[in-house]
Amino acid sequence: MGESLIDPEAAAKIGSVVATASGEVNRRDWQRWAAAVGDHNPLWFDPHFAREHGYRDVICPPLYVQYAVLGVVALGDLRPDGSSGAVTGSMAFPRAPRRMAGGESTTFHLPAYHRDEIEMVRRVDAIVEKEGRSGKFVLVTWRSEYRNQNRALVAEATTSMIARP
Repeated sequence: MGESLIDPEAAAKIGSVVATASGEVNRRDWQRWAAAVGDHNPLWFDPHFAREHGYRDVICPPLYVQYAVLGVVALGDLRPDGSSGAVTGSMAFPRAPRRMAGGESTTFHLPAYHRDEIEMVRRVDAIVEKEGRSGKFVLVTWRSEYRNQNRALVAEATTSMIARP
């Protein structure tokens, strides 16, 4: 059977908060982001159009909310994989150091408006060792909640990562 890829320190994090972040959504930032990714939805740009569709003003593209809470990290402080480790809670698996994204699912509940303060809280939902075609791996799943300044749930996301030896 062999030694488990999940060390006791990582297993102890199941159910705990491993990362928090907050940030303000700003119209100019989300509009630049939307234009850069080719998303020209008038809900993000045209106040008249947004009001005609039941919103009080232009709204933030839902997928941008996760970027609003990311901090700025100096290039020299990034890990070899190009990430800061902040979104994963810097979880380490010494016996499974190679990582890759496993997937993401997001549910949106409320729109975010200019100058809304968004807070993200990420918990470890599960850490499971599995056997695949190419051998053992660890599947880590996080659950994140994004709430506005009124504590209203804006979005929730389930994200997974695969760690291999």
